[in-house]
Amino acid sequence: MDIKEIQSLIKFVAKSGASEVKLETDDIKITIRTGSLSANSEPTYVHTMPMAQQAMPAAAPAPVEVQAAAGATEAEKQKAEDDKYITIKSPIIGTFYRKPSPDKPVFVEVGQTIGVGDVLCVIEAMKLFNDIESEVSGTIVKILVDDSSPVEFDQPLFLVDPS
Repeated sequence: MDIKEIQSLIKFVAKSGASEVKLETDDIKITIRTGSLSANSEPTYVHTMPMAQQAMPAAAPAPVEVQAAAGATEAEKQKAEDDKYITIKSPIIGTFYRKPSPDKPVFVEVGQTIGVGDVLCVIEAMKLFNDIESEVSGTIVKILVDDSSPVEFDQPLFLVDPS
């Protein structure tokens, strides 16, 4: 297996939505792990190790491919559904909070209608709390980050239905 085949396998697994795939052949062992869209996403790992000469059945990788293909269709359906929504992304790196303080109610809930300028959340960066305001109006469809989770720049936070 050459590097281009490994790279195409990594891309296929990433698109499929599978969280882990293991592939073993006579001379190579590959494990690919991918993270989800959550704030706790992990990078993809590829481990290649020479293995002792063992007779592996040729049909062993086939079930992995079938499962990955099934995951790909589900991931494609989810992506097509999410494409009709506007994604609100983090403008800064920091810690995401849904409430202004622990004893206050959350800024927004799923299903709530929002307008331009409404505060959606707070992101703490270097002990400064930054209000994140909506630049669109619509209905909150999905909150993509857990409360008190670290977020990266340009990380999706909310999905909004503009209709």
